[in-house]
Amino acid sequence: MTFRLLVGLLVTAAALALAGRRLHVLYRLGRLAQPVAPGRTTGAAAVLRAEVVEVLGQRRLLRWTLPGLAHLLTFWGFLLLGLTIVEGYGALFVRDFALPVVGRQAWLGALEDTVALLTLASVVVFAAIRLRHAPAREGRRSRFFGSHLDGAWLILFMITNVVWTLLLYRGAQVNTGYFPFRSGAYASEAVARLLEPLGERGNTVVEHVGVVLAVTVVMVFLVLVVHSKHLHIGAAVANVALARRPRALGALQPVRSGGREVDFEDPGEDDLMGVGKVEDLTWKGLLDLASCTECGRCQSQCPAWNTGKPLSPKLFVMGLRDHALAKAPYLLAADDAARAALPDAARAEGERPLVGTAQENGVIDPDVLWSCTTCGACVEQCPVDIEHVDHVVDLRRHQMLMESAFPEEAGIMLRNLEHAGDPWGRGGGHRLEWAEPLPFEVRVLGDDGADRLPDDVEYLFWVGCAGALDDAAQRTTRAVATLLHEAGVSFMTLGGAETCTGDAARRAGNEFLFRMLAQANVETLDAVGARRIVVTCAHCFNALANEYPQVGGHYEVVHHTQLLADLVASGRLTPVTPVETTLTYHDACYLGRHNRIFAPPRELLGAVPGVRLAEPPRTRERSFCCGAGGARMWMDETIGTRIGHERARELLELSPDVVTAACPFCILMLGDGVAAHLGPEPARPVEVTDVAEILLRSVLPARAAEPAPEPAEPAEPAGGTTP
Repeated sequence: MTFRLLVGLLVTAAALALAGRRLHVLYRLGRLAQPVAPGRTTGAAAVLRAEVVEVLGQRRLLRWTLPGLAHLLTFWGFLLLGLTIVEGYGALFVRDFALPVVGRQAWLGALEDTVALLTLASVVVFAAIRLRHAPAREGRRSRFFGSHLDGAWLILFMITNVVWTLLLYRGAQVNTGYFPFRSGAYASEAVARLLEPLGERGNTVVEHVGVVLAVTVVMVFLVLVVHSKHLHIGAAVANVALARRPRALGALQPVRSGGREVDFEDPGEDDLMGVGKVEDLTWKGLLDLASCTECGRCQSQCPAWNTGKPLSPKLFVMGLRDHALAKAPYLLAADDAARAALPDAARAEGERPLVGTAQENGVIDPDVLWSCTTCGACVEQCPVDIEHVDHVVDLRRHQMLMESAFPEEAGIMLRNLEHAGDPWGRGGGHRLEWAEPLPFEVRVLGDDGADRLPDDVEYLFWVGCAGALDDAAQRTTRAVATLLHEAGVSFMTLGGAETCTGDAARRAGNEFLFRMLAQANVETLDAVGARRIVVTCAHCFNALANEYPQVGGHYEVVHHTQLLADLVASGRLTPVTPVETTLTYHDACYLGRHNRIFAPPRELLGAVPGVRLAEPPRTRERSFCCGAGGARMWMDETIGTRIGHERARELLELSPDVVTAACPFCILMLGDGVAAHLGPEPARPVEVTDVAEILLRSVLPARAAEPAPEPAEPAEPAGGTTP
């Protein structure tokens, strides 16, 4: 007893010292990071619900049925096996130690043994999954591509060791008469039968050695956890609690420095503009990095990675995390002399640029940074609530505002926004051309001399840059205007007074330009007395509804599919003419995943007689991006396959007559993809259009059949990536 007590305590002391030292380094590193803005969480009830659903319930992991179930069993296994750790430490002091109150009841012994076996079974499942989907077999298609595989296998080995050492000493305890349970622990009793031939002396030795081994394995496991990606076991609990609610999608966060929002009209000399060094991250950002499990679920869903581009959200986070840990000695050095005394590798890591090419020894390659569409698929899938999109945009902000390092085509788009108020550079004089073919008058604010919306106007119709200036999007605008007119909805537009919301500028990292555009629009909207706004563009919707409150603009914003669905449901619009067609619907990222508007477009299509809706494999929350978000519509896509072409291929596999969407960006990109796949003279043409046009064909078939006129000038994107 004395031997096993001394060895057990020595092992524990050594392990706690090693783990404590590591945690102290991580704490000091976190202290160097930027503070988090106040009001990060949304109340104790929301945090508690998140912990129950996401941590204890493993909701997101269970979307992947077999791996999720295995992880659930392992997670709960370790929670429940925590009781056996207490029992093991108690056995160092008292050979038949039992937990107070319930420690000798048969059901507890049976539960502990069952959990141990289920945990072991989960390890087998994890091993089989990793072998089946190993990068050596699947290459980039493997979600484990780029993960620290050796560490993962080591942890699986250690979990196995936890289980067998537990059953070993418990089996020996049964034979020596010191087992706290008289019945119920069936697995331990089975091991006891195997050990029985060793006799009392042999079982006594096995018991002593087994208890020490069990304690040692747990302590070694602890040291490995705090020195590896499995730090997420603890970090993820805090990360989920501190995540943005209801999700880290929709609005981007303002630029902050020192925990306060940067005033772009009078910025401080030392204000940070985005993230230029890893220590410019907030401590919550570093917690994000520490929480990554390297599971690759984000990578498997990323449209950039799936089309051959260098961006993997997982590898992006891993790269930042590994750099932060490698740079820690440099950051924590007391002074320049201490830094000079560091090994060459540590000093080199401390001087690496955060963004740079391989020749520049950058941590994140520019092609990685600028491949992101900000679609949010990574955030949607992440089981530990890492906020990938925020980090990507923060790095872009520094590159844009401080380094002036960004794709050339993005510069063209930004100059057009600054000088003309739209990405094409056409100016406000063309913003009403879409309305010219309509047989009814579209009311424009100011035409009658009024400078505010009349009381009889139900909605301000925010047309958007694409809706006003792009040929395909103009058709959607006319369809929506016609349907609103038919339903008797009174609406007005701003005409030439409308300018871009700044969505593309913000996601490209130019927060200054976004603020300039947004504040100008807010001044206009407030001046005209806008209350309710209807939009056809998912990006305009997201900016007006979610981001304009950051600059003082608070409005009731509805997407046109929401308003039209309400008009159909209330009987103000009645689809009567059958539209005999098979169509599929593409969920726009900024309408669906970012804003959870899934039902209204489908309700509209379902209300049209004759329509047969075929859902693609990746739909709703898992919809595959069209490639236009994150200002990517304005940049050349020269690496890998075009994202829009890949999505179009997936949709065409359903053999639809029509591909529908509810965002002009998506229609542009998917139209390009469909045309590329079908060729100039397809045997069976496939139309790409907005859901509003499908509704119009049923409500007013004669009006829908009218050909759309050619625009006065071709509306070509600045980057030339769409038709």
